[in-house]
Amino acid sequence: MIRITYVTITYNAAKVLQRTLDSVLEQDYHDIVHLIIDGASTDDTLKIVDDYIARSNAAENGHRIQVMSEPDKGIYDAMNKGLRSLDGDYVCFLNAGDFLPAPNIVSSIVETLTSSLSPHSSQLPAVLYGDTDIVDGEGRFLHHRRLAPPENLTWKSFRQGMLVCHQAFYARTDFAIATPYDMQYRYSADVDWCIRVMKAADKEKVPMLNLKRVVANYTQEGQTTLHHRESLIERYRVMAHHYGHVQTFLMHLWFVVRALFKK
Repeated sequence: MIRITYVTITYNAAKVLQRTLDSVLEQDYHDIVHLIIDGASTDDTLKIVDDYIARSNAAENGHRIQVMSEPDKGIYDAMNKGLRSLDGDYVCFLNAGDFLPAPNIVSSIVETLTSSLSPHSSQLPAVLYGDTDIVDGEGRFLHHRRLAPPENLTWKSFRQGMLVCHQAFYARTDFAIATPYDMQYRYSADVDWCIRVMKAADKEKVPMLNLKRVVANYTQEGQTTLHHRESLIERYRVMAHHYGHVQTFLMHLWFVVRALFKK
C-alpha cells in the first residue's frame, strides 16, 4: 500500500478548517496519515480537530491523525515541524481552507501511480503533480488555476511561474525530509521548496509523474493573496536565486508584455 501523508498548518483557522478536514475524512482510501500542525490557536480550531478525530475513529476508515499544537515562528516553521514528523511514501501540504475535490481523489492518485510503474522497477516517482481549481472563501468554485502544469515537469519549468500549485505537489517523503523550507522567506518558501525538491530529483535521475487531473481546491484568500506585493518581490528573489538574475528579469519583462497585449 502507498501511504499518503497530508500536512495541514493551522492557526485560529476555525472559520475555514472544517471543509479541509471533511475532504480528508471522506476519502475512501485507507492508508492516509493526517498531520495537523497548529500554532497554539486560541479560537475553536482544536475543538474542530478533536471532533474530526472522533468522527474518523467512528468511521473506522484506517486514517491516522496526529496533532501538534504549540507556538511557532510562522507557517514555514510549522511546515518544517511537519517534515520532521513524516513517514509513508508521499507528502502533500493541504492548508486550512484548501480541500480535496472528491472522496476518491487519493484512490485515483494511487491508481495512476501504480499503473505507471514498470514491472521491472519498483522506484517511485519523486513527485506526483496535478491541476488545481480556485475556490472562494466559502469553498465555491471560481475558476481553473490560470497556470497549468506541463506534460513533463522539471525544476526548470518554474521559470515560467509556479506551474504546479503547492497543494497539488506530492513529494516523495525522502526528498521532502531532505529539503526543509528555507526560513529566510516569509511568503514564497513553498516555491523555493518545490524547485529544490525537483532539483534533487533531477540530480538523482528520478522521474516525476503528471496525474492529469484536478487534485486540489485552493482558497483564493490565503496569506500570499493578502500580501500580494511582498509575495511577488520575494518570488522574484527565489527565481533569481535558482535561474539567474538576467534570465529572471527577461522572463518577468515577458510577463509584463504578455499582460499588456492581453488587455
